[in-house]
Amino acid sequence: MSFRPKKRLGQHFLIDQNVIRKIVDAVAAPPQARVVEIGPGMGALTGLLLERHPNLTVVEVDEEAVAHLREQFPDLDIRHEDVLGVDWSAFSGDHKGHPYGDSGAYVVGNLPYYITSPILFGLLDARRHIRRAVLMTQKEVAQRIVAEPGSKAYGILSVQTQLLARPRMLFSVSRHVFRPKPDVESAVISLDFDMTGEVSFDVTQMRRVVRTAFGQRRKMLRKSLSGLCAELHTSIPDEFATRRPEALSPEEFVKLTNTLFKVDL
Repeated sequence: MSFRPKKRLGQHFLIDQNVIRKIVDAVAAPPQARVVEIGPGMGALTGLLLERHPNLTVVEVDEEAVAHLREQFPDLDIRHEDVLGVDWSAFSGDHKGHPYGDSGAYVVGNLPYYITSPILFGLLDARRHIRRAVLMTQKEVAQRIVAEPGSKAYGILSVQTQLLARPRMLFSVSRHVFRPKPDVESAVISLDFDMTGEVSFDVTQMRRVVRTAFGQRRKMLRKSLSGLCAELHTSIPDEFATRRPEALSPEEFVKLTNTLFKVDL
């Protein structure tokens, strides 16, 4: 290794070439597409990505890693910044009137476990500018993202991700293919942002309903949402009142949100 992984940054470097190839294959971007790698570290994915996609940009917060990457890949577009502050619109090249056009960026990354959720929500918010994201996360988080209603893993991440993207679990990754080895297993997921238009709900309102409901997930919705209903001067519809949040599909959360906020669609 050229430098030691930093625990404070959650760095676990991939060392298995087969897993590297599978992740890069999963990006499935045209050769000239704009590809953005999150947190390249030592560049395990970067070399193969650059071979296939000359329009590659990497975003790395670690100054030592940036210096290593500049030495290893002198012509690479390297952005020394925190991924949570990235302006994704700068990478999309979207055409006016076509927010989900072919010009959206492709994102790939081995995400630090401790900031997986903020990165994920940032990508969901930037969905107009992204075509596809291929992300390695803690396996438990990946399972929550793709979980179905009624399952133990189903929750906030499941509902919000499934309403704003098409998530798919691609494959599991053993902790033994990293240095240092993490304490947990990992998995690679894909998120496709190929919707044909705007979502039929206010994202901020939806997130508030979902988070409030799952904040007391063992209670019926008439109890867990009573405070919100009082604030909005409304009541929860009978069809939802005696159900618990894990029983509602993402689409039912949209219906519930629009009803509570009196959105006329």
